[in-house]
Amino acid sequence: MSSMLNVRISRKAKVSTYPFTDYFEGFERVDIVRKIFGEKTGEILSNLKIEFIGRRGYMGVSNEDGHLIVSARYLKDGDIIDIYLDVIHELVHVKQFIEGEELFDRNYRYVERPTEIEAFQYAVEEARNLGLSDERICNYLKTEWMSDEDLTRLAKALNVTCEVSLS
Repeated sequence: MSSMLNVRISRKAKVSTYPFTDYFEGFERVDIVRKIFGEKTGEILSNLKIEFIGRRGYMGVSNEDGHLIVSARYLKDGDIIDIYLDVIHELVHVKQFIEGEELFDRNYRYVERPTEIEAFQYAVEEARNLGLSDERICNYLKTEWMSDEDLTRLAKALNVTCEVSLS
């Protein structure tokens, strides 16, 4: 088929990945991260890879090999506290992946998925450790794909008081 097109398309593109610690230094010393991984914190973070993508978005974990996927634009322009809390959130997903949990169980809505609730619990705990108000935490939790009803449901599960107008 390619010869008919008179072009050559290499279909074995290499994903650009970097060591997590090249971009996120000192997380192995953060108490909440040590709570996530325990004694294996240093080992897991030193072996964790991070892939930067050029499209819009935030962060996620590959369900193929458990590496972090980060929007380079978000890393550059995002709120530093949100980025920090997202790293905590995604590290919980890394732990879940290592333990063989289903990260994207479609039997649950996003805000009710057990893996998401656990990841948000760690992020909220760290937000509280930082002294963030419930209002600021709600701002962190809210995403453009989440309705006010979803935010209310998630906040309730996390014991966070959110003032949202359900219209």
